[in-house]
Amino acid sequence: MPFDPASLSYDARGLIPAIAQDAGTGEVLMMAWMNAEAVARTLETGRVTYWSRSRQAFWIKGETSGHVQTLVEFRVDCDRDCLLLKVEQIGPACHTNRRSCFYTLVEDGAERVTMAPEVG
Repeated sequence: MPFDPASLSYDARGLIPAIAQDAGTGEVLMMAWMNAEAVARTLETGRVTYWSRSRQAFWIKGETSGHVQTLVEFRVDCDRDCLLLKVEQIGPACHTNRRSCFYTLVEDGAERVTMAPEVG
C-alpha cells in the first residue's frame, strides 16, 4: 500500500512529533516537529527535514552545522500521531553540541547533566 503523508494525524497546527534515533546504537537523539511537506521531503531526499516552529520554515538537519541526519528507516506509531526516524547522525544532534538532546537526568528530586558538549 502506498504511503500518503496526509494519512498521518497532525495536531491543530498541522504538525506531528518526530523522534530521531541512532540507527546503529538505538540511542534517542532528539525530538522535533514535521508537517506533511517535511515528511514528504524527508522520504524523497533521505535528508531529514523538520519544520521549525520558531522560524516558520523548513529545517534540513545539518544544513548549516554539518551535523547531518540521513534517514535509514521511517516508522509510524499505531495511532499515526508520532514518527520514529532511525537515522545515521554525523556529529552532535543537539543544538547544545551534545550527541543527544536528552542529556539531563532527573533522579532523587535533582537534575544532573550526563553528557558534555562535543569539542571541535
